[in-house]
Amino acid sequence: MRDISGSFRRVRKRFGIAAPRVQVHSQLPWYLRWLLVGVLLAVSAASAAWIYDAGRRFAGFEQSVAQTELDELRRDLATARAELDKLRAVANAADSRLSIERSAQQKLAQQIRTLEQDNTRLREDLATFESMLSTEARSVGALSIYRFKVEPDLLPGEYRYQLLLVTPRALREREFKGRLELIVTLNEGGRNAMMSFPEPADAGASAFRLAFKYFRRVEGTFRINPKAKVENVQARVYEAGSSQPRATHNVTL
Repeated sequence: MRDISGSFRRVRKRFGIAAPRVQVHSQLPWYLRWLLVGVLLAVSAASAAWIYDAGRRFAGFEQSVAQTELDELRRDLATARAELDKLRAVANAADSRLSIERSAQQKLAQQIRTLEQDNTRLREDLATFESMLSTEARSVGALSIYRFKVEPDLLPGEYRYQLLLVTPRALREREFKGRLELIVTLNEGGRNAMMSFPEPADAGASAFRLAFKYFRRVEGTFRINPKAKVENVQARVYEAGSSQPRATHNVTL
């Protein structure tokens, strides 16, 4: 019994609270421990880099390959832009040619219309002269007015007139000089009124002065109040120095 109690006390003294402290000393120096830590960090970094690169290759992304494809795409884009610039230049040239052709067609159409109008006037002049030759009017010593027309023009209140003056045979040895006057009878607001052209301020207008030997075609425009309505226009031809008209002609609208 004493032996058991003594053994128990020895065990408690050795492993209990009162037991002596135990210190564990490392067998490796500190620089080896730091070297080992550095090696482990290097291995970890290399492993991480390898895993990252392997993941990129596994996902189909390679920086060199991607850079090559990017360069190819840039070259293709530059080529496409160059082609686009060429096509734009061709399109601009085509538009310019088309504009020139359209302008030429418009000018040609205008020339054709002008020629047609001139042809119509020449035919009317020819018919007038043939009528004059077939009558006795050319032997009368009076100035004659033919084909007096008055028509509305493009602008509101504007009218275009035209007439043909022919001198008699007795006056063809000298030049006829004089002036033209238009007397316009109109209705404005239910009231009748008269206007003369040229107006006093334009009495010396060249469009109304006359100087010819055989015949003279006269045309021009006059303007009234757009709200007024022209009822009658009378053309009067005066010889220079005379206050009495040498010829008159009326047209009713």
